[in-house]
Amino acid sequence: MKTIIIPQPGKVEIVETPMPEPKEGEALLKVLRGGICGSDLGTYRGTFAYASYPRIPGHEFSARIEKLNGDASAYGLREGMVVTCNPYFNCGHCYSCSRGLVNCCEHNETLGAQRDGAFSEYITMPFSRIYDGKGLEPDELAAIEPFCISYHGAVTRGKVKAGDKVLVVGAGTIGALAAVAAKSQGASVYIADVAQKKIDYAVKSFDLDGGIFNDGSTFVEKCFEITQGKGFDVAIEAVGLPSTFQNCIDAAAFGGRVVLIGVGKKNLDFNFTLLQKKELNVFGSRNALKQDFLNLIDLVKSGKVNLRKAITNTYDFDDAAKAFEDFALHGADMLKVEIKFPD
Repeated sequence: MKTIIIPQPGKVEIVETPMPEPKEGEALLKVLRGGICGSDLGTYRGTFAYASYPRIPGHEFSARIEKLNGDASAYGLREGMVVTCNPYFNCGHCYSCSRGLVNCCEHNETLGAQRDGAFSEYITMPFSRIYDGKGLEPDELAAIEPFCISYHGAVTRGKVKAGDKVLVVGAGTIGALAAVAAKSQGASVYIADVAQKKIDYAVKSFDLDGGIFNDGSTFVEKCFEITQGKGFDVAIEAVGLPSTFQNCIDAAAFGGRVVLIGVGKKNLDFNFTLLQKKELNVFGSRNALKQDFLNLIDLVKSGKVNLRKAITNTYDFDDAAKAFEDFALHGADMLKVEIKFPD
């Protein structure tokens, strides 16, 4: 079979690899669509905190069940079903796992990050990590995982509720979908970025309440103008830079909630007493839970959220190298980039 691989930063190749064979309790999956995540792009650029080489990228995907090795009736799975999967492999025995916090396992291995990913024509997955797509099309299903990351941050961790004023800093895929998740709860949502085009696209496509161009010098002032001097009830960081985390701390209301989704490699030196002064609730958000996947498959199935609006570019499998190159060079003009696998 054919596999997409990043042998070193700045290079993508398509190589021949052996067909996998499912073990007992696993399914053989034919990958249909794959989304290029910011972490995949970081691996390509050489900037991702968890990157090592060579690496098969990809953890956002949809697939068709080709073969089940064992009885999968307890999981509601059958051959021919189009599915998506939970790509976060937890160890099952660390302190986090023992408390049911499997998304923040101390030894987590995410497909495409700490272990090889899903960008092969065929992969195997345990039954327990495979979720019925309930008739969603492959392109929509491949976007469920990034939506889960955003939803887990905004709703599961940030506890966004109706009436909240929410700021999302970062109008990339995760930020835009965090805004969508917050909006789905009845919040008033504003999105910020350094790229006006991305702000405009997110506001228009997802019916957000407004956008804020992050020029650095007047950003916090704009935030307090919008909130009549109160600050935002919830501020969500979806970039992974020290400056954007500081933006969220500064823009949050007294007693507000700050959620960090973005992943970065740089330190932030700041006056931590501001956390005490404002009595801020600061939450890290990592990965997502099974229930997040199930909730969002149902939400998209209901028609209340159109995930296709987040998919701005689709490439054929053989053009994978171009997909990564284009995304690296023109990211400000793209949101979710997907690869269509041969069927």
